Amino acid sequence: MIFDAIGMVGVAAIIVAYLLLQADRVRYDDYSYLFLNGAGAGFILVSLVHAFNLAAFVMEGVWVAISLYGAIKRWQRDRQQAKV
Repeated sequence: MIFDAIGMVGVAAIIVAYLLLQADRVRYDDYSYLFLNGAGAGFILVSLVHAFNLAAFVMEGVWVAISLYGAIKRWQRDRQQAKV
């Protein structure tokens, strides 16, 4: 039961992130968008501990990795701009 709830929080985070993106409330490289996506996928990964599904695990693991990649890329760009 608790793992289902954690997974649903993750699903909600990803849906909210996508809705905010489509509503032009965030940009694809905003930290808030990247965080919602990464955290959402992370919560779904936690829920998969209880009911493992390889395809879902791979999908969410890649989702977390891409979110981290985007955040690092954004952070590096921000650092470069601060130096100028």
